[in-house]
Amino acid sequence: MATVNPAQSVRSRRWRRFLIAAAVVLACLLAWNWRPLNAFAMTGASYAARVGCSCRYVGGRSLSDCRKDFEPGMELVILSEDAAAKSVTARFPLLASQTATYREGEGCRLEAWRE
Repeated sequence: MATVNPAQSVRSRRWRRFLIAAAVVLACLLAWNWRPLNAFAMTGASYAARVGCSCRYVGGRSLSDCRKDFEPGMELVILSEDAAAKSVTARFPLLASQTATYREGEGCRLEAWRE
């Protein structure tokens, strides 16, 4: 039977405690900042949906080409298109989603925010 070195056992327990404490602190920070993070994500998703819709249906460009119009920092946004409804949906994973729909004579309009 293998023996466990007491020094390794103590280090292992300290390391485990540190990881648990760090996870608790991170969870608290995330919970504390959830609403501001969600608001920023919703604003970014709205911007991306509106720009993507205008680029696609007013400008006539492909959706992949429209990503070039995004500001730096918008790399996490996922765009999807519903050609039948003439709408573009932008998503920030796990945080926010927003849809803009094209209407002839009006251009692209954002759907109402849902909280």
